[in-house]
Amino acid sequence: MISPFLAEVIGTACILLFGSGVVAGCVLKDSKAENAGWIVITWAWGIGVMLGIYASGNISGAHLNPAVTIALATIGEFPWASVPSYILAQFIGAFLGSTIVWAAYYPHWEKTEDKGAKLAVFSTGPAIRNLPANLLTEAIGTFILVFAILFIGTNNIADGMNPFIIGLLILGLGLSFGGPTGYAINPARDLGPRIAHAILPIAGKGDSDWGYAWVPVVGPIIGGVLGALTFAMIF
Repeated sequence: MISPFLAEVIGTACILLFGSGVVAGCVLKDSKAENAGWIVITWAWGIGVMLGIYASGNISGAHLNPAVTIALATIGEFPWASVPSYILAQFIGAFLGSTIVWAAYYPHWEKTEDKGAKLAVFSTGPAIRNLPANLLTEAIGTFILVFAILFIGTNNIADGMNPFIIGLLILGLGLSFGGPTGYAINPARDLGPRIAHAILPIAGKGDSDWGYAWVPVVGPIIGGVLGALTFAMIF
């Protein structure tokens, strides 16, 4: 059996393969999925999370998100000593997944003039740039994510159904709270691919918007910890 570290790499890579992949299909020029829209994007992110959990759940617990790992450690459900290795694995997986998407859509980068669209394949950005409001949105989204994951776990659900249900949770979060910021709700999902965007030789790319990069890192950690603490107080 593979190690929990490798399971987190593979699971997080699955999320980005489908997530970055669908954004690339929707925003890059001359893609057959160009302009397919937000519903298509949110469905693919949900499917990516579902498959990432199926790939890693029995091995690592399928955190696939530093905010989830830190939140679980905060309420004593995960050892702090294992937090750094899990987070490193998640960042590696997110970087690798988005890099594979870059390769898969290789001819389309040169065809696409919009630098912001190219960055959107890798990382999130706000619809209205208001950093305190953007931070709050990311915190709220991740609060709901962690709180919901924990209360889903209190139910007796048929074996193998939890990843499917959490995939639907991601879909619902995207539909309801994705509009303001693109719902990163996961520091690795945003920062890992943003680093890939900065490093990869993407034709005609712009800057990686490092001035915003802290928001989808700090917001999800705050929201995730508060979600876990609220769950612990209530349940």
